[in-house]
Amino acid sequence: MKALIIGGGGFVGGYLIDELNANGYEVHATCLENETIEGKCAAHTLDILKKDDISAILSNIKPDIVFHLAAQSSVALSWKKPQLTAEINVIGSINLFEAVREYSGKVRLIVIGSGEEYGYIAPNSCPLKETEPLHPGNIYAATKACQEMTAEIYARAYKLDMVMVRAFNHSGPKQDSIFVISDFCRQIAEIEKGRKSPVISVGNLTAMRDFTDVRDIVRGYRLLGEKGISGQIYNIGRGKAVSIQYILDTALSLSTAEIAVERDEKRMRAADIPVIEPDITKIHGDTGWKAEITVEQTIEDTLNYWRKRS
Repeated sequence: MKALIIGGGGFVGGYLIDELNANGYEVHATCLENETIEGKCAAHTLDILKKDDISAILSNIKPDIVFHLAAQSSVALSWKKPQLTAEINVIGSINLFEAVREYSGKVRLIVIGSGEEYGYIAPNSCPLKETEPLHPGNIYAATKACQEMTAEIYARAYKLDMVMVRAFNHSGPKQDSIFVISDFCRQIAEIEKGRKSPVISVGNLTAMRDFTDVRDIVRGYRLLGEKGISGQIYNIGRGKAVSIQYILDTALSLSTAEIAVERDEKRMRAADIPVIEPDITKIHGDTGWKAEITVEQTIEDTLNYWRKRS
């Protein structure tokens, strides 16, 4: 089986490369010119804003399955750079869909969206089923919802083999520190090494999110590629939300340093949704997938990663 990862230079890409290699795939992955790809694969340079280049790669590689990971995936950055977020997540995705539509071979496309798409949810609607109406609450979520709806249109109109995924928060070693678990762990590691004053800066600690280890997530992506039903949308996440306060407390408990906590207004989002938690009945039923790595283990592994880098 030959797999192509679009956007393999990001955080998730390296883990997906390892997962596919471990399961006998021939792996190809793309990245931008200024990026590098970790893991054993054939690497290709690609900007998804250039549709003809996508078509050329499909024709040259002839993959059996394509995993679409390329995205501007930071909610915080989407508030600061909404145009860039829309260009990459919407226009870039349409370029890929068009290239797949025109491609003469048979290929399955796994389109990675986000649990953020649910947005402003009704009280008592968690855990969220895939049938829950979408009410995006930030720019990133809106672009991913648009990506997904466009994918559904292409799947129906052109009979393309496409599986849409709403991935909830995932974290682990190597993640950029603009994301909350990695951010807390980096700050703690720097404090332990004496490179930062013993104060950790935080944003909203009351929000509750579903956190899954990236190593579990990529296993789910592979299984959806193998067993997911074409044209369907799948939640992927632990199925149990925890507060950002719990994430912070767990990370602090792993350190012997005396650390104070300070609220930083710059870390607060323009709008934040209190609780987001998925129903994972569908993915478990169709693929057998469920999360296996605990949140506590993810935090510990991420902290140890930053300790080695600080």
